[in-house]
Amino acid sequence: MKKRIRFAVLGAGSWGTTIAIHLNHLRHWVTLWEYFPENVAYMNKTHRNPLLEGIPIPPEIPIVSDLRAAIEDVSAIVVAVPSQSVRALLEGLQGLIGKNAIFINVAKGIEENTMMRMSQVIQDGLSVLPEKIVILSGPSHAEEVSRQVPTAIVAASTEIEAARFIQQSFSSSYFRVYTSTDIVGVEIGGAVKNIIAIASGICDGLGLGDNTKAALITRGLMEIIRLGVKLGGREETFAGLSGVGDLIVTCGSKYSRNRYVGEEIGKGRKLKDILSGMSMVAEGVRTCVTVHQMSRKYQVLMPISSEIYQVLFEGKSPKKALHDLMGREPVDEWHSVPKA
Repeated sequence: MKKRIRFAVLGAGSWGTTIAIHLNHLRHWVTLWEYFPENVAYMNKTHRNPLLEGIPIPPEIPIVSDLRAAIEDVSAIVVAVPSQSVRALLEGLQGLIGKNAIFINVAKGIEENTMMRMSQVIQDGLSVLPEKIVILSGPSHAEEVSRQVPTAIVAASTEIEAARFIQQSFSSSYFRVYTSTDIVGVEIGGAVKNIIAIASGICDGLGLGDNTKAALITRGLMEIIRLGVKLGGREETFAGLSGVGDLIVTCGSKYSRNRYVGEEIGKGRKLKDILSGMSMVAEGVRTCVTVHQMSRKYQVLMPISSEIYQVLFEGKSPKKALHDLMGREPVDEWHSVPKA
């Protein structure tokens, strides 16, 4: 029987709500925090989250908008807000966190301006020791996990015992957790694949074929590997769940918000109009800006990411971007993979 842990899940989007339900299913104590009081009132009254159609929230999960109440006496804190909101959330936690609390981050992004991964943002924002931070990442759409569809994911930390603690706490008959100490590789894989998913959606919007998408995903993975290895990640990590696994599901799934953005772009819609009509965040849009800056700073060859940046923010047509990618100088398949 699992040891019961007291968790706070900070962020009641589809994934945060799913994690809270999952932990409750495993008999852990869970409090779910949501920023907007009106959403808290609705979810406490209906035991539903509109972002998870048909999935009940167990009544024994308290849903609150008071951060102090959410984290009182907890052993582990799940950070489940969008990546660009993580630092603001941490500011609200100042002085409230015990030194032994473990942070589990599930946001997949890189902070704008600082170019920090989420584990670095948590360290910087709260002076949390690296060994108290775990990244939970991989091919795991909330819409499927909430229905207990078999899923595999990876828990990564610089301290393997922290990763194993989360592995033991989260694992179930439908949710298999692997462990890793390559926190850099896992975070980069989870963040940059969202840019490739936008490109994949553009392929769908343009009506291109399976050959095109297969080439895009494969060459997109090469770009993720280049950046990840340059930053200190291990090449083999990108063959795993947070690399090729997450890339496959995000580029192909009907649930992928990033793929949806790309598809609408491919159909000719403007980015601002697409985003204004979405109720959830497509992390790849803002990650694209940061990765564009990082590829220049670290001199990493990332032609697909560069073209997507130009399409999203410089008005380049998707067809012209495709033409320029296909017309690049021929190269060896495995050239230009830097060593950290």
